[in-house]
Amino acid sequence: MSDVTEEISSKSTRELILDEALHCFADRGYEGTSLNDIAAGVGIRRPSLLHHFPNKEALYTDVFEMLLSEWLEGLEVAMASPASGWDKAELVIRAGFDLFARTPDYVRIMRREALDGGIHLGIDLSATLRPLFDKACSYFDDQMDQGTFRRHDSRHLLITGYGAILTYFSDAPFIDGLLDEEALTPNNIRDHCEHVVGFFRAALLTD
Repeated sequence: MSDVTEEISSKSTRELILDEALHCFADRGYEGTSLNDIAAGVGIRRPSLLHHFPNKEALYTDVFEMLLSEWLEGLEVAMASPASGWDKAELVIRAGFDLFARTPDYVRIMRREALDGGIHLGIDLSATLRPLFDKACSYFDDQMDQGTFRRHDSRHLLITGYGAILTYFSDAPFIDGLLDEEALTPNNIRDHCEHVVGFFRAALLTD
């Protein structure tokens, strides 16, 4: 039995539903996905799916919040690191890349929700992300005040970093054509990560 087969067989039905829902919502969007589609992808009937999730809204919310929590937790761990100066900034950049590389479908859902204003979630996505955003801004401002980093508007600096990471994954089919090869291969993801890290290192460090 292959490692992939063993991993699938060890997952609960609920976990398999969440995995399939993530893929379907990323491919077709919220409106274009039905519970029948998800059930068929898992190999179960709709009533079995409804035993785990009462409706599409609840399933979508669970998928999104599960991945959002994982992403925020990864960034919080990086921010809480005892590292300082550039080392901590690099940890945050790499933490963002790591999650997006592992869950490219989540990136596509995130982009859809950002464009739609989070209407399918019933939450204010900006308000959810704001505490971490403000914390990161404070860190960069402190480093600039200490002379460790060059002076920039920390808000736009973070938005630039977010865009540099998110867009590479969300727009991968378009970027494939620009690179004349698949953007999301491990080597290309690594190369882009190193490019972004190097770009921000050059922009921030004063020496």
